[in-house]
Amino acid sequence: MRHSRRVLAGCGLGLLCAATACAGYTPTPGSDTVAVNTVPAAIGTETTEPPATPTGEERDGGTRQTEWGPLSEVDRDLIRKVRLASLWEMPMAQDAVQRAGTARVREISKEIASQHHTLDRQVRDVAAKLQIKLPVKPTTQQQAWMSDISGRTGAAYDSTYVKWLRLAHGQIFPLIGTVRGSTQNTLVRRFSEQANAAVLNHQRLLESTGLTTPASFPTPPS
Repeated sequence: MRHSRRVLAGCGLGLLCAATACAGYTPTPGSDTVAVNTVPAAIGTETTEPPATPTGEERDGGTRQTEWGPLSEVDRDLIRKVRLASLWEMPMAQDAVQRAGTARVREISKEIASQHHTLDRQVRDVAAKLQIKLPVKPTTQQQAWMSDISGRTGAAYDSTYVKWLRLAHGQIFPLIGTVRGSTQNTLVRRFSEQANAAVLNHQRLLESTGLTTPASFPTPPS
């Protein structure tokens, strides 16, 4: 019995020493041991997560870099205005296919509507790549043109339709030329050429109706 008590006392002392040694043990770098009492990093300290990418709306303003080259505010303005053109010219061309009084206006309207559908797909693709927020409805002036056209019938419908579409196409030409000649963004430069080809073709189609009278031309700049 006395011998057993000495054995138990020795084992207890050994366990106490082992526990004391473990309390002072620090894992070396690269050890497989996991420290269960590690304190979590404080909020705001450096992490390995990349910063959130700003949205197109937040990043608009001034010139910013893209993988296709610098993107200026003028570049973005062209993208938005081409989108605005499709928002009102495409539905009006589709309407003219049904309502125009002459076969020629119906014919050219079908082609204009189809080309605007293609152009709108292109502008939405470019805007998505460049993170540009696009408008979703026509401007107040464009809505007024739509109302003026829709409120007429017969020959008056045709001439008013041709007048406003031709005027609108003429207004965007200078911006297309400016962007084509100044942009350093290869994606925008290619898109400006696509827009230029579409706008020029629409001008020719509208003029082929014979309805572009002197009254439908804007006042020349001084």
